[in-house]
Amino acid sequence: MSTPTKVVGYLPQDVPPVGKMLLLGLQHVITMFPATVLCALIMHFDVSTVLAVTGFATIVALIGSKLSMGNYIPLYYGSSFSYIAAVLMVMNQLEPGLTFGQTASPETISVVQTGFIATGVINILVGLIIRLTGGKAGVDKILPPIITGSVAIVIGIGLSSAALGMFFGTFDLATQTAEALTWLGVSLFTLVVTILLSVYLQGKGFIGMLPILLGAIAGYLLAIVVGLVDFSSLGTTSIFTAPKFTFPDFSNPLSLSVMISVGIMAIATIPESTAHLYQISLYVDHLAEEQGREKLGLSKFIGLNLMLDGLNDLVNGLFGSTAGTNYGENNSLMVISRNYSGVSLITAGAIAMLLGFIGPLKDFVNTVPTSVWGGLAVYLYGVIGMQGIALMIAEKVDLYDPGKLAIGATILVIGIGGTIGYPNGLPIPLLTAVFPFGWPPIATAAVFGILMNLIFLIAKPPKTRADNVLG
Repeated sequence: MSTPTKVVGYLPQDVPPVGKMLLLGLQHVITMFPATVLCALIMHFDVSTVLAVTGFATIVALIGSKLSMGNYIPLYYGSSFSYIAAVLMVMNQLEPGLTFGQTASPETISVVQTGFIATGVINILVGLIIRLTGGKAGVDKILPPIITGSVAIVIGIGLSSAALGMFFGTFDLATQTAEALTWLGVSLFTLVVTILLSVYLQGKGFIGMLPILLGAIAGYLLAIVVGLVDFSSLGTTSIFTAPKFTFPDFSNPLSLSVMISVGIMAIATIPESTAHLYQISLYVDHLAEEQGREKLGLSKFIGLNLMLDGLNDLVNGLFGSTAGTNYGENNSLMVISRNYSGVSLITAGAIAMLLGFIGPLKDFVNTVPTSVWGGLAVYLYGVIGMQGIALMIAEKVDLYDPGKLAIGATILVIGIGGTIGYPNGLPIPLLTAVFPFGWPPIATAAVFGILMNLIFLIAKPPKTRADNVLG
C-alpha cells in the first residue's frame, strides 16, 4: 500500500511496489555485505552459508515482530564483530593453524555453534526480563555502561594483533622482499582510502553508506594491478551450489566451555541492539508525523527486540552461521532513504539467501587478498573499540567514581592483556574440566566486572568526593 500523503517514505507496515521493493532490498544487501562477509572469513565460516542463514534469520526475526506486535521492527541482522575474538580462541584450540579465509571443518563449526545457541538464549532471557518488568532499568544495574562499554573496547583492541597480522603479512624489516612490500602497500592503501571515504562521503547520500565496500574495491583493484590477486579459484564452483549447513554439537567435551566463553559476549550486543532500536524508533515516528499518520513508538518494544535478537542467534546457531546483531549501517541507510518498510527488509533477506546458493560469488570472494582485508580490519576493529568509548560518553559514565573506574580498569587489563598475551586462555587453576586450555580472557573480564558491580550494588560505596562537594 502507498502512503496517504505526498511526503516520500515508507513506514514499517508499508509495502512498496514490486520493482521498488526489489531495488530497496538489494540496497540493504549491498550495505550489509562487506561486514557480514568479512566476519565469515575471519571466523573461518563458509561465506555462502553465512549469507544464506543470516538472510533467513533476518526474515524469521521480522516475521516474529509482525506476529508479536502486529507490525515490523525494521532491522537487518548480519554477522557481529563482537564474537570474533571469542570464536577465534575456540578455533585455535579445536583446529590450530587455520589461515585467514580458510573455512574450518564442519566438526569445529558445530562446536562453535553451541556458543551461538547460548547467546540466543541469553538475549531471549534478558528481553523477557525487560518485558516482564516493563523497562531496562533493572538490566542496567546488572550490565551498566561501564561494563558493556569496557567489553566493547576489549573486543576491538583485543583483536588489534590479528588485524596487524593481516595488515603486515610476511613483511619483515630484515628481508623486505618485493612481495612483502607489495602486500604492505596494498594494506596501507586500502586502509587510507577507506578512512578518507568514510570521512568525506559522510552525508553524501547512499554512496556515503558504502565506505567499507568502496575501500575494499579500491584495494582490490590495486591488488590486481600489482599482481596480488589469484584468479585460479574462479570457475571452480558450480553456478548453483548448496550452502554447507551444519548443526550444533553439544556432545563435544569443549561445548560447555564454548557456550560460556562465546555466550557471555551477548552482553556486548545487548546495548548496541537497544541503541539501534531507539534510533530507528525516533526516525520512524518523525516520518509518521510528517505524513500525518499514527506514531508507532517502537522504542517501547525493547524487550521484544532483544528476544528477536536471540531468535536470530538461535537460527544462526542451529544451521551453521555466525551469531549476529542488527546492523547500524542498515539503520543509517533507512534514515537516508526514508524507507522503513518491513517487507523490503524481508526482500533483502530473501536476496541474501539466494546469494548463498550462487557458487561463483564464493569463488570471487576467495580472490580478494588478505592484504585488502587487513587494511579494512585495522579500521573496523578500532571502530569497535571506539564505540565502547562512545557508549560510555553517551551514557555519561562518571570515570571519577572509584567503583566505576575499578570495574573498567580491570576489564580492560584482563580482557586485552589476556587476548594478546594468553590467546589460548588465562592460566587460572579453577574449573579446569570446563576450561581445559585456560579461562577465555574476554569472558573472564566480563564476568569479573559483573561480579565487582554486584558487590558495589550490595555493599554501597561511600559517596564520591564530587558528590560530597555538590552535596
